[in-house]
Amino acid sequence: QVQLVESGGGLVQAGGSLRLSCEASGRTVSTYGIGWFRQAPGLEREFVAVISWNGGRTYFADSVKGRFTISRDNAKNTVYIQMNNLKPEDTAFYYCAARPWGTEKYVRLHEYDYWGQGTQVTVSS
Repeated sequence: QVQLVESGGGLVQAGGSLRLSCEASGRTVSTYGIGWFRQAPGLEREFVAVISWNGGRTYFADSVKGRFTISRDNAKNTVYIQMNNLKPEDTAFYYCAARPWGTEKYVRLHEYDYWGQGTQVTVSS
């Protein structure tokens, strides 16, 4: 089992920044890829970003490219997503998810085995 706990959400004005953290525990999470997804009210959960087990590969949704970065500190079992130049449309509940890393990009929900409870991000205009 892998347990994931997100933190760092909050209320920020448009143009501001937030850094979310995803702390993992349980199995050897240093070999797992960690993805971030988000879900706004009334919408489906969507892919935001993913990082490979060693940080060597990252992928981003087009909507966040150039604004969000993702990194990980395996010594702390933590993955971070830095969100800059936030927009009101970034308002959503943000979730991190984990799965063993392979050769794919892992941008789809069903590819993940473990999920956190999420953290709310609200961007005011």
